Amino acid sequence: MIRRLLFWGSASAVAFTYVGAPLIIFARALLRPRPVASGPSEPSVSVVIAARNEAASIGRRLDNLAALDYPPEGLEVVVASDGSEDDTVAIARARAGGRVTILELDRVGKADALNAAVARTRGEIVVFTDANTSFAADAIRAIVAPFADPTVGGVAGNQVYTSDGQTPGDGGERSYWDFDRVLKRAESIAGSTVSATGAIYALRRDLVPTIVAGVTDDFYTSTAVVERGYRLVFAPDAIAYEPPSKSANREYGRKVRIMSRGFRGVAARRSLLDPQRTGFYALQLAWHKLARRLMAAPLLAMAVASATLAGAGWRYRLPAILQAVAYGAAAIGLAAPASRIGRSRPVVLGAYFVMVNVASLHAAVNVLRGKRIERWEPTRLADEASPSPEDASPSAAEATPSPAEDRP
Repeated sequence: MIRRLLFWGSASAVAFTYVGAPLIIFARALLRPRPVASGPSEPSVSVVIAARNEAASIGRRLDNLAALDYPPEGLEVVVASDGSEDDTVAIARARAGGRVTILELDRVGKADALNAAVARTRGEIVVFTDANTSFAADAIRAIVAPFADPTVGGVAGNQVYTSDGQTPGDGGERSYWDFDRVLKRAESIAGSTVSATGAIYALRRDLVPTIVAGVTDDFYTSTAVVERGYRLVFAPDAIAYEPPSKSANREYGRKVRIMSRGFRGVAARRSLLDPQRTGFYALQLAWHKLARRLMAAPLLAMAVASATLAGAGWRYRLPAILQAVAYGAAAIGLAAPASRIGRSRPVVLGAYFVMVNVASLHAAVNVLRGKRIERWEPTRLADEASPSPEDASPSAAEATPSPAEDRP
């Protein structure tokens, strides 16, 4: 009886998390849309970048920002070097124009580097981005347009992964973001999307909070607008291109770090989990940042329960067989990602799914053990510098939304 309860309870949790909750979000977007009164405008904009040891990326990044389709007099860039030990500062200064400010800081951590950069901004809108990202030419225009609606306090942009067609497993990351952009659009249509990705997001200057250490800065910063009673909406046409990690080990470590800090970020923003205060957003937040990231436990319980109940009939035997096949294929994808089987789409997706869930379990253990990650070290390889929009592969371009389409 206990094993049956464990199986059906775990199966119900998995089904609701991966099927039921998204369907509810899509239905709400269809039945209760809240249009955003966006329109063409050219507010003054400050782009903020925190950089540590980004010599391989920072020059190209500044060139990309200088070439954007936005009035130069309305756009400034502030780069805060967090104790860089390479040529980040020298390269940035060599590329910096009259509206680029370079802050050479001691090693203070990303949170304090961002705070120092924001303190130097003068724009009405602050756009946050990464050193290894490249914006589409019209990204700034697209991300500021929703601010024409006074109920909008923040805008999440559209992160699109590029690909060289040779990186094993990068299809799993892109597929996740393809689905996530659909969710973001649905969430935004009916109210607010949960949070923004660090590649590109923007806030009204007076809503930018003091960023605290030990949390995911893009989550903590973007959710500040919901905390203040404003909407956080998604702009699918505000596109930022970013390369996926070329190393599975590096990507796993990045996921663990992000989710460890993400759990702490939710704890810091726990008031947003109160439905009486934030309504349906509280349920979105709980599902997206807690339920989905704790699915490793019910998935493991369901696998063990179905295996031990396999002799009790096909209702248990079939799930046990399907899970064994799925996890076996994922193991091949993780162990031999460059092989013919390892590069097939179902195997890539399975491997990514398993990797993310193992990383989330690792992150949860970190939090329970009280392990804090206060400072970050970029884990990119030298060839993972900021891409240009032309670097986007056909698959990435297909994920890029058209005016009738949509976009982590």
